[in-house]
Amino acid sequence: MPHYTKPDFMTRRVFNPMMALFTGRLGISLRGSAMLAVRGRKTGEWRVTPVNPLELEGQRYLVAPRGDTHWVRNLRAAGGGELRRGRGTEAIRVTEVADAEKPAILRGYLAKWRAETGKFFGLPKDAPDSEIARVAPEHPVFRILP
Repeated sequence: MPHYTKPDFMTRRVFNPMMALFTGRLGISLRGSAMLAVRGRKTGEWRVTPVNPLELEGQRYLVAPRGDTHWVRNLRAAGGGELRRGRGTEAIRVTEVADAEKPAILRGYLAKWRAETGKFFGLPKDAPDSEIARVAPEHPVFRILP
């Protein structure tokens, strides 16, 4: 069974709507946050969720700290979507990253976004590569293609 951490009440009713207001409507990106819009794999309707894109060594990534979420499954099916910030929209294509490539990406992600998402990884700040590699399969990572 794929790993998934369901959002709690505060995330669903307070934090995500706040991110949608600031990042999605007002275009105020908090440390690079964006709204990911992806067509639903069953309905074909746009689904929008806040994400924390990562830029690392000239590449951009989307990391799913909660695991195999709906946006992950929709992105896999669609192969791309849009990153939105206010009125700005960037069409993106993605490819999923293999587990063997994830530890360096996850380390970079945690260095930037630990305060917001670190609890979903269950790793200490100075976790060795072996521990990051152990949890890597639970956290899908997508490379944003140029």
